[in-house]
Amino acid sequence: MNKPSVSGASVRARAPYQSIVDRPPLRLPGDARVVIWNIVNIEVWDPTKPMPRTILPPPMGDPMLPSVVNWSWHEYGMRVGFWRFLQALQGRKMPVTLALNGATCSYYPEVCAAARDAGWEFMGHGYTQQPMHTLDNELDAIKRTIEEIRSFTGKAPRGWEGPGLTETDATLDFLADAGIEYVADWVLDDQPVSLQVSRGRTMTALPYTVEINDVAISAVQQHGSDEILKRGKAQFDRLYKDGAVTPRVMAISVHPYLSGVPHRIGYLEALYDYVLGHDKVLIWDGETILDWYLEQRGRVSR
Repeated sequence: MNKPSVSGASVRARAPYQSIVDRPPLRLPGDARVVIWNIVNIEVWDPTKPMPRTILPPPMGDPMLPSVVNWSWHEYGMRVGFWRFLQALQGRKMPVTLALNGATCSYYPEVCAAARDAGWEFMGHGYTQQPMHTLDNELDAIKRTIEEIRSFTGKAPRGWEGPGLTETDATLDFLADAGIEYVADWVLDDQPVSLQVSRGRTMTALPYTVEINDVAISAVQQHGSDEILKRGKAQFDRLYKDGAVTPRVMAISVHPYLSGVPHRIGYLEALYDYVLGHDKVLIWDGETILDWYLEQRGRVSR
């Protein structure tokens, strides 16, 4: 199959440069300084294919499928870790965006129903956990994901996070044509950013994160269990200081198989309590951040 491409020129054309010190001012309700955006990611890993992440390499370096241990590592998050997230976030009455593969609605309906019933926003995250540039039909995967979420919740998702934050040159146009209004793949700012898409559509990049993201912290960089708390507090403290001048968005992105395990969940809960202990902080889901930004952009353009 012909793999879609991503070119540097097209990426730059999507997001014309604009420094945060030289742009129209934004204002949060109550002159808040920081918006906390909580994202919980749930995925479908196919045990017959190579795993998106691994916890153990194969003995003697000879890979085999199914990779029972690595598939089970992820499955623990769906069976156990997710429910720790649900308790922690519901107990603190914190809005959440659920980034989900479309297929999770079929494979893990109990998880999806719990998130839906808790009032979490659903954000498309691919159909299964497979990078966009490896798909035979990218547009079909987008449409299937949106339809699965619409059928399960009664509402189409407004946001999208590519599996592994992957995109091709065509992804944004496909998403815009399908009705998606914001994406989380462009980790280039502390405020929402307008992206260029074709045919007069609009698209917004919300300030997602790879810095306060347990995939980077725990699976890639392999820091200690308390790193999300240490790094998260430092990230928040600086954004809170910066937010006295112009507001910022801090995303906290977690996965049940990583931060939902017993030796990490307490540090994540401590980070939640730390940010909640400050005034002039708002906890919003993705579509609330989007609506605020679009209203603010309209205000400054009038």
